[in-house]
Amino acid sequence: MDEIQPPSSMKILIIRLSSIGDIVLTTPVIRAVKEQFPNASLHFLVKKSMKDVLAYNPHIDRLHLYDQNTKEELFQELAAEKFDTVVDLQNNHRSRQLCRRIKISPLRLRKLNFKKWVCVRLKVNFMPDVHIVNRYFDTVRMLSVYNDHKGLEFHIPASGVFDEDDFPMVFEDGFVAIVMAGAHATKRIPADKVIEIGRILRKPVMLLGGEDVQKAAQEVEDALGDRAYNGCGKYTLYQTASILQQADCIITGDTGLMHIAAAFQKPIAVLWGNTIPEFGMYPYMPGLRTSFRNFEVVPLHCRPCSKLGYKKCPRKHFKCMRKISSIEVAEWVNKF
Repeated sequence: MDEIQPPSSMKILIIRLSSIGDIVLTTPVIRAVKEQFPNASLHFLVKKSMKDVLAYNPHIDRLHLYDQNTKEELFQELAAEKFDTVVDLQNNHRSRQLCRRIKISPLRLRKLNFKKWVCVRLKVNFMPDVHIVNRYFDTVRMLSVYNDHKGLEFHIPASGVFDEDDFPMVFEDGFVAIVMAGAHATKRIPADKVIEIGRILRKPVMLLGGEDVQKAAQEVEDALGDRAYNGCGKYTLYQTASILQQADCIITGDTGLMHIAAAFQKPIAVLWGNTIPEFGMYPYMPGLRTSFRNFEVVPLHCRPCSKLGYKKCPRKHFKCMRKISSIEVAEWVNKF
């Protein structure tokens, strides 16, 4: 199909409702559209609960918020905008319903659900060797929008910057940020694994995540003493991002904070649990492939067990995380 040369004054809506990491991964497309068509009016639709991810993105002219309780008002709001083009990077029942209601046929992300199902259920990998960011750009190819390969973005307001004076004294010579968070338990690094790694690291660790992982992080802090600080549940998203930006290196599972760290082009050690890098969601850092490393147990006959995750390991052994070498992770991180 031929490319469409859009008028410079067109009005464009990009849809990606959730979650943190998936939205951060849209930022190269946001930047490319706005920079390549600076006179275009660029709108973005995101869940209300996710608004902070893009609230300070300078390339977006207007942020629309999806709330299940007020979606009828949203439909009217979007219909009144009379968009020239809608780019649906979510492609689920909510985004499809919305496009039908505002009576526009979008450029829609081609999902790989069947190939992921085959990979998860049959353990046969037909996944293309393509990062999700490049698949997002395939979606807007008809608009003649090209990838500038500048990577991801995450914008922190001045009020959200974490003051280095607030760090514990032991952090004054640098620290490693360890992400305890994860939308699903089978993506999270177990507390005992974090303790093993922390004991080998040369620098102290800042533990990051929400209130749901405070208890696990406290186990780590108790075990490592003054070499660890439990920051879980204590900081806003912006403060957490600011801490990642100031860290010497990040250790994380497959989480949204991993992608925020990639936006700051920090060295990242990724410990993969039930998901796999072949799903195309590993750190996106063009030209900096040696700045991150994937740690995973290969082969493991039960992995991947899900494209998303579970509350606990279905096989009750969690070998995908527990068999990762703590020594290898710590030695790689110590290089930085």
